[in-house]
Amino acid sequence: MLRYLSRKVLIYLLTFWVAVTIDWAIPRFMPGDPVEGLLSRMHAQPSSEAALSGYYTQAFGFDVPVWKQYLNFWAALFHGDLGRSIQYFPTSVSELIMSALPYTLALLVPAIVLSFWAGNKVGAMAARRKVLDNTVLPAGYVLTATPQMWLGIVLVWLFASTWAIFPVSGAYGLDVQPAWSLEFVTSFLYHWILPFSALFLVAFGGWAIGMRNLIIYELESDYSNYLAALGAPTKLVRKYAYRNALLPQITGLALALGAVVAGAIVVEIVFSYPGLGTLTLSALQNRDYFLIQGIFLLLIIAVLIANFVIDLVYVVIDPRTRVGMQGGG
Repeated sequence: MLRYLSRKVLIYLLTFWVAVTIDWAIPRFMPGDPVEGLLSRMHAQPSSEAALSGYYTQAFGFDVPVWKQYLNFWAALFHGDLGRSIQYFPTSVSELIMSALPYTLALLVPAIVLSFWAGNKVGAMAARRKVLDNTVLPAGYVLTATPQMWLGIVLVWLFASTWAIFPVSGAYGLDVQPAWSLEFVTSFLYHWILPFSALFLVAFGGWAIGMRNLIIYELESDYSNYLAALGAPTKLVRKYAYRNALLPQITGLALALGAVVAGAIVVEIVFSYPGLGTLTLSALQNRDYFLIQGIFLLLIIAVLIANFVIDLVYVVIDPRTRVGMQGGG
């Protein structure tokens, strides 16, 4: 077990280093000078533009060679410093991320958990009921093939523009202040339903199809036929089939996390939701190197930690994995 954990930690650390290095490098390949963009937004006078350019270039550390900027980035990262935002200078990147993170988590966590749970349950029932299967299977294929962004636009058109049931954008009403009050929570949930639905429905379709196919395979396998021949109750056979079918789904959850996070970013942009997605778009438009780095660094860490946790959970719930780690047959 210890060797397994050591090997996994080493792999994840190497992956982290490569991913963070790419995260640092990509913004610097973007066309344009971020300092010049900042000065143009400030409408700096020509007489003071040179002095301001030198000041901001030094403040953001662009006055040293690129290789030194890379080393300074890692040194600051180990001290928990993500730098200052170029667009919102002198606000720190950490402050901006922490202000947007709760809204993104409010979308992501329920969408991931509920879609996984509901999709697997409905998929398992569809494998045993033909009437439900005739509905779930085509609906699941349509949903899983639908981009979250496009589905979000459709939901806005139907439920916000056409029928005016839900608001078009935002995370709460303009007349409401963020606070732990019934008024704010009600307004927040009212604005939350459509972006959550866009994420939930697409993920739900994928999990339902996957579990439906896996259950059919498990119910036709040798151990299921053997249990049935021994006179085991149908409920017991289905219970074993569901547990075995759930294992590949858990592995799929680790692989799907990145896609769900990317989908959440795009959905937030569609709904002008004040989470990390909208903040990312703003950072890209303004060539805010440090804010882009900070947001994607957070996403890299979150996905790697989630995958590591799922790896450990898989070892706990699947005895075959533990036997393999011990060198058993």
